[in-house]
Amino acid sequence: MNNMLQYKGYLGSIEFSEADGVFYGKVQGIRSLISYEGATAKALLEDFHGAIDDYLELCAENGIKPETAYKGSLNVRLGTDLHRRAAIFAINHSQSLNSFIEEAVRDKLAASNG
Repeated sequence: MNNMLQYKGYLGSIEFSEADGVFYGKVQGIRSLISYEGATAKALLEDFHGAIDDYLELCAENGIKPETAYKGSLNVRLGTDLHRRAAIFAINHSQSLNSFIEEAVRDKLAASNG
């Protein structure tokens, strides 16, 4: 089961409100709040697409570069001990800490078929 929507490079969550009887979500990975909803899966998808299209149109009209998610860099908080251990491991294997972390994430995703 896929709990994410994808459109024009943007990812959106899928939630359901039992109290309201509607699906809803928001675009993930950007600071701007882009939300959408629908009473059916089809309506949710249409509103998601419309919300992205509206956001991109608004950015274009205002000469603003649209935010993009997952640009390839991030801050990771490991804690002092884990940071030190990872750095020592990387040094002992002639790697940068960045390449070690990238390899670890890639290995974890491959192991989980992600």
